Amino acid sequence: MSERPRVRTAEGVLEGRWRRGLAEFRGVPYAEPPVGALRFAAPVPVRRWEGVRPAVEFGPTPPQSGPVRTRTDGGTDWLTLNVCTPDPGAAGLPVLVWIPGGGYLTADTSDPMYDPAALAAAGLVVVSLAYRVGAEGFAQLDGAPANRGFLDQIAALRWVRRNIAAFGGDPGRVTVAGQSAGAGSVAALLTMESVPTEEPVRAMDPARAVEPEWGMEPEWVMEPARDLFQRAIAHSVPGTHLTRALAERIARALADRLGVAPTAAGLAGVDPWRLAGEVTALGAELPGPYGEWGRLARTGVAVGPVVDGEVLPESPWAALAGGRARGVELLVGHTRDEFRLFSVMSGRAGTFTEEEARTALELFAPRPEGAAAYRAAFPGAAPGELLETVYSDALFRMPSLCLARANEAAGGTSYLFELGLAATGFGGALGACHSLDVPLAFGTLDSPNGVGLLGEDPTAAARAVSRELRDAWVGFATSGDPGWPAARPDGAWLTRVLDAASGTLPYPERASVRIWEDHYPTPFGLGE
Repeated sequence: MSERPRVRTAEGVLEGRWRRGLAEFRGVPYAEPPVGALRFAAPVPVRRWEGVRPAVEFGPTPPQSGPVRTRTDGGTDWLTLNVCTPDPGAAGLPVLVWIPGGGYLTADTSDPMYDPAALAAAGLVVVSLAYRVGAEGFAQLDGAPANRGFLDQIAALRWVRRNIAAFGGDPGRVTVAGQSAGAGSVAALLTMESVPTEEPVRAMDPARAVEPEWGMEPEWVMEPARDLFQRAIAHSVPGTHLTRALAERIARALADRLGVAPTAAGLAGVDPWRLAGEVTALGAELPGPYGEWGRLARTGVAVGPVVDGEVLPESPWAALAGGRARGVELLVGHTRDEFRLFSVMSGRAGTFTEEEARTALELFAPRPEGAAAYRAAFPGAAPGELLETVYSDALFRMPSLCLARANEAAGGTSYLFELGLAATGFGGALGACHSLDVPLAFGTLDSPNGVGLLGEDPTAAARAVSRELRDAWVGFATSGDPGWPAARPDGAWLTRVLDAASGTLPYPERASVRIWEDHYPTPFGLGE
């Protein structure tokens, strides 16, 4: 094991490193850098290289937006992925492809919270991928395809199909997984049924591989994104999709700030990190002058997936429930107190007013009776409790449950969970908050974010929940069985509640279910 591990991919030879007995390959390009003439374009296949390419460092982070962002000057090779395998000489190992979240504004595969070592040591080949976020990935621009971040993910999954056998993985046993925006990406991938490949004929039949002269137009073929994986894991699925009309209005507002046209050509001359900063600034202003943007104005996120009618023809829930996409083996769930993280981190916990609660109900409760139904279901709730409940439901809990319901309607099998274990960080104020499940699933309780959420000495209950959730991922990716029964309508949507004393129960948020019974998440539109 003293020599560095090497693998031969379709694009060339990679040399990684050994870490904790595992072979790790970092910063592997799956597409050409999306800059210059390729900026705001669909991903283009990476050129083949001669010799041995080092793969020991993470690739440069794509431009990030949001209040916490760090500019990197490591280059523009943003479309890279990382592979960690227990044995590159093996064959047929199950594969888990991790899509990091971050509100569609950030996506950093180098976060220690995503360390794949525990999952790989349990027998999985773990892939994590970087993709374009913010305006680079999701701004609706004339002259550019919509949802470029999703197209990047599809390009990475095609790389996995071509190459993962060289790392010991089985291209016919791939599970895609994500949390928050990563889970929203998984939901979209389930239903993007008509996506052109970005590669020539070799994408469909490697035996007929032909390498076109660089710069030639590739031979495009249509292929369902769903054919690139067999199972899916989605934690805290966000219900935030935009209509095309709203996305176009946002693009105009963003371009106006920069004094350019809201087109790919107009924005091409703007530094990518400056553009990312303007997305951050626009998001911070949303509750003010942009009341016409309806629900979106209350999220603080100015860009996101667009139901554009082409790349993403309709929302995942509508496509699955309407029979226009087929179901899958799906492990899906959420935390109990999803919105608490945002209340605490913004310094607003315990300070929300009755007026703010009323606005939240008017915007996010299902219409027309949802606001009154919440008041009736939670009669003694303080304004902050009511606001957190409706935000948790509308943004994460109900979209997650609805994805399970829609997947079941499409002929799939869904396994539900709710994380009820409370975080111990921040003086216990976080509850079972958004993102707490990530270090538990990866077994990275000692990462900076893990320590922040669970303390330097996690409780025995936290360690037990971490083992169960990690085992659920491994079991599900390996055989489709997370360790508890599937959720069925006739079984009151059986749910694994992960807590100090875990158990399998009817779905616990019954009051919210009754309010949302006949509703699926709808795209955010102008004024709504």
